[in-house]
Amino acid sequence: MAKEIERKFLVRSDEWRTRAVSSAKLMQAYITVNEDRNVRVRLIDGTSARLTIKVGKSAMVRDEFEYEIPVRDAEDLTSSAIGIVIEKVRYRVPVAGRTFEIDVYGGFYSGLVVAEVELESEEDHFERPSWLGDEVTGDRRYSNMMLATNDLASELIHGVSHQAL
Repeated sequence: MAKEIERKFLVRSDEWRTRAVSSAKLMQAYITVNEDRNVRVRLIDGTSARLTIKVGKSAMVRDEFEYEIPVRDAEDLTSSAIGIVIEKVRYRVPVAGRTFEIDVYGGFYSGLVVAEVELESEEDHFERPSWLGDEVTGDRRYSNMMLATNDLASELIHGVSHQAL
């Protein structure tokens, strides 16, 4: 079992783009959700897939179990997703020995850009790049599970209007 310790931030500018070292197109679907746990499937560039189980109520620290699965199985599971299938491109951006993952959302949440950084402990410090905006670690609206199971686009993306699920 691995512990996932991460902090999440809004992104205030595109300055990070020149430092990105990789990107992957992700389609992420939730198969089951509960207050303190969820199961999701993720297709990566249409060529690989992972099934992930997350357990824990903390917005910053959770138990995480992740397994590679056949792409066909992931496609089948995605077709039975709860709510919205999340579409995003994830960029990896190194900053002072850490790697930030920048998620640029498409589809239903087009216009939303969020950065995450994984840490060794809750007290771990890191250099904060100038393009990093407000911290949203404790704001559950920015969790992918909440984005998938609620219509939050008009609330989180200025000027965007979507129909309810």
